[in-house]
Amino acid sequence: MSVLYTAKASVQGEGRKGRGSTDDGRLDVELSVPKGMGGDDGPGTNPEQLFAVGYAACFHGALKNVARQNKVDAADSTVSAAVSLAKGDDGFGLSVELTVTIPGQDQPSAQKLVDAAHQMCPYSKATRGNIDVTVTALAG
Repeated sequence: MSVLYTAKASVQGEGRKGRGSTDDGRLDVELSVPKGMGGDDGPGTNPEQLFAVGYAACFHGALKNVARQNKVDAADSTVSAAVSLAKGDDGFGLSVELTVTIPGQDQPSAQKLVDAAHQMCPYSKATRGNIDVTVTALAG
């Protein structure tokens, strides 16, 4: 595999309560712990929110690519991601729910596009077999 791009980021402070930034300065965020995790629900973001945005963006890119390959209009499509952090007997773990809306498509066509995008998306490949990911296609 030939590397096309490498993102570099650092976090300072107390991990989930600190500051995160990329080496190019394009992202610089305060991190806060949500109340549901025992935090103060401060003004910053958290790793689950960042992962949700990253996964949704990556999946949307894969969906658009699949749509172009199949000559399907997915211009008004959206991808929403819900990332959950849970605690089990073996420690903490993540799960993801992706909801993909493709206006102008019937349900079988939307599902076919979403299934193909799920096979192509690098985030889907990285999480496959590691965490629970549910992908729901919504036609419109």
